[in-house]
Amino acid sequence: MPPYNAGVKLELRGHTLDLERPRLMGVLNVTPDSFSDGGRYPSVEAALARARTMQAEGADLIDVGGESTRPGAAPVSPDEEKRRVLPVLEALLELGIPVSIDTRKPEVAAEALALGAHLLNDVGGLRDGRMVRLAAEYGVPVVIMHSPVNDPQTMMQHARYDDVVREVAGFLRHQAEGALAAGVPAVVLDPGFGFGKRLEHNLELLRRLDELASLGHPVLAGLSRKRTIGELTGVDAPERRVCGSVAAHLAAVARGARILRVHDVAAHAQALAVWNGVEA
Repeated sequence: MPPYNAGVKLELRGHTLDLERPRLMGVLNVTPDSFSDGGRYPSVEAALARARTMQAEGADLIDVGGESTRPGAAPVSPDEEKRRVLPVLEALLELGIPVSIDTRKPEVAAEALALGAHLLNDVGGLRDGRMVRLAAEYGVPVVIMHSPVNDPQTMMQHARYDDVVREVAGFLRHQAEGALAAGVPAVVLDPGFGFGKRLEHNLELLRRLDELASLGHPVLAGLSRKRTIGELTGVDAPERRVCGSVAAHLAAVARGARILRVHDVAAHAQALAVWNGVEA
């Protein structure tokens, strides 16, 4: 199967991410309640140390977020989210690696982009036009993630689809077209595994991920440590789902994913080194 989007380059405010081969986005949650690593990086120093480790292990960019958006998560005020992420972001920008801001709030995105964030990762799927305008103003690409509604507390109530791939693709296509028309330089598509989707939906999206890749934009896959992996393997503890996460992400790469959003960078870097060697 030919690699979708091969040769695409994402320009990230002075950094170029060449997607000729799959790339790794390291997850850095500065939250007390994220499903896997909440509360582990309560200070700027701890977060910076973790980012340095991921960079050394092979991360191509770091995704920092200050609000858990797992199903059922309670919302965080913009001020609290800024308090959590902005000092960390400022420190991360000294590492010389592209940094993505993971937020669905324009107030947070505005200050993060003003500081110098290289990529906007909008789990709200660009439903708020202010996010589009900010990305266009600062000239940064956007990750557009699908969820049935922009509300973690109720999204699982909307996990009903006639054809999940067709519906997700339709949403992402529409949002991408609107963003590009408004001046956003590039978009990355994220099907939103686990966000308002049950096991059967996640598996169907993974099986048919090539249909999303064929839309012509880079695809990001984020299955790292998620409930789907636990349901398939019987492993309850998220931090013990590393092998299953790697397997799922290699399946995604085989179907066109070019960016993998992961907690366990070293394991994925090793797996991709073998993958790249075989596919070279």
